[in-house]
Amino acid sequence: MSVRTRADLEQLPPYVAGRTVPGSIKLASNEVSEGPLPSAVAAINEAATEVHRYPDMGVGALTEALAAHYDVAPERIAVGCGSVALCEQLVQATCTADDEVVFPWRSFEAYPIITQVVGARQVKVPLTGEHALDLEAMLAAITPATRLMFVCTPNNPTGTLVRKTELDAFLDRVPEDVLVVLDEAYFEFVDDADAPDGVEITRVRDNVVSMRTFSKAYGLAGVRVGYAIGPVKVAEALRKVTIPFSVNALAQTAAIASLQAQDELRRRCADVVAERARVHRELVALGYEVPETQANFVWLPLGERTAAFNEHCLENRVVVRAFAGEGARVTIGQPAENDAFLAAAKSFG
Repeated sequence: MSVRTRADLEQLPPYVAGRTVPGSIKLASNEVSEGPLPSAVAAINEAATEVHRYPDMGVGALTEALAAHYDVAPERIAVGCGSVALCEQLVQATCTADDEVVFPWRSFEAYPIITQVVGARQVKVPLTGEHALDLEAMLAAITPATRLMFVCTPNNPTGTLVRKTELDAFLDRVPEDVLVVLDEAYFEFVDDADAPDGVEITRVRDNVVSMRTFSKAYGLAGVRVGYAIGPVKVAEALRKVTIPFSVNALAQTAAIASLQAQDELRRRCADVVAERARVHRELVALGYEVPETQANFVWLPLGERTAAFNEHCLENRVVVRAFAGEGARVTIGQPAENDAFLAAAKSFG
């Protein structure tokens, strides 16, 4: 083949999605197994008759709905094709090949991929021994070349939370010209009173962006829509680098309907939180090390036993998300699905 592609792509790891195995219980992708909110389904069905038209490229109605929901100016909001697209746009909007992106590791798998694709340098900061973000080490990793920092809270895949006091102390010490992205994809599942609210932080800090998604709690992973709230200048930059029409019409309609169904959402999240506590408690009783989690999943730091645990779960028709040599992330599903996983965990020798 004579066509030349970038040589550095040979070393680029692919994004690994959670496996789908027919006939098995899928607890590998942090999806909400209950499905989309009923009101969103009705809105999608109605909007389906208009898919021959291009969607609103400016995502105006959804932006206005988000602005009203959070009581922020629409100019401070950027909507994207899932929060992962916004991650890439943030790197594109802030970095060149001479710049650096700092992020915890292990954390969201897309961070190193999108950083390398854009051409910026990756700075991975190891987690603490308790599987939490090491904010002191992240501060120490900042150099004059640092342009962007991802702070994933709750952290994916460990579920650990950065609390208000430690986050405020961290942000006080980050240089003003470094943009801090609070990746809050699992915000709706958080029930810790000491948890920060990224949107509130963006009201008082000019170098912070809160990024959230409709893929998790709202059950819209299949239509792809997320949003970022932050300084007007950053939101404008995000809109400049977005792919035209990337937020499809069904996604926009479903997201608006979902925002209007907060009672349904709160009930769903309460059910997930209750099951999360049960699964965590039973795993600990079985002798597993399971760090605190404020997301819709649990993390089992199994080290070299991870591959064997993954295969054992598959044999028991349960699909988990395994990170070779590190651990397994298991999504909280319906009670019967969680029971099947707990039975597999109990029989793992």
